[in-house]
Amino acid sequence: MKIVQLSLFVENRPGALKDICNTLKENNINISTLSLADTQSFGILRLLVKEHERAKAVLEQAGFVVKTTEVLAIPVPNCPGGLAILLDTLQDCQVEYMYAFASELHTQAVMVFRFADPDKALEVLKAAHSNIIREAELYTLQ
Repeated sequence: MKIVQLSLFVENRPGALKDICNTLKENNINISTLSLADTQSFGILRLLVKEHERAKAVLEQAGFVVKTTEVLAIPVPNCPGGLAILLDTLQDCQVEYMYAFASELHTQAVMVFRFADPDKALEVLKAAHSNIIREAELYTLQ
């Protein structure tokens, strides 16, 4: 139920993001969703791609430093308070960061969460009978 996410340090210079995207394009690897956070001197690009092992290899071969982390994709009701309800369930789990995943689900949004302890978050979600999107189904939502 955990999904592998690629994280890359991106230089804070024109064209740096384009270089990463072109590397993936040249290898026919589609980006399903991403998050980019920046500081003054660099950014952190987080990617979900279907072929994460191959993407990691081609990016490293192109000279990028790539780290893998485990995240959870969780559907959230697309209504006022939908995220608040989920966060109530996860109140004892430390969220390190999260971002949205665009999909064709009209009644739900999909949030990607990085937890300090993803196994604990999984147990809490299972105990609450919450739906967790599996990696195989994640890439069919587009």
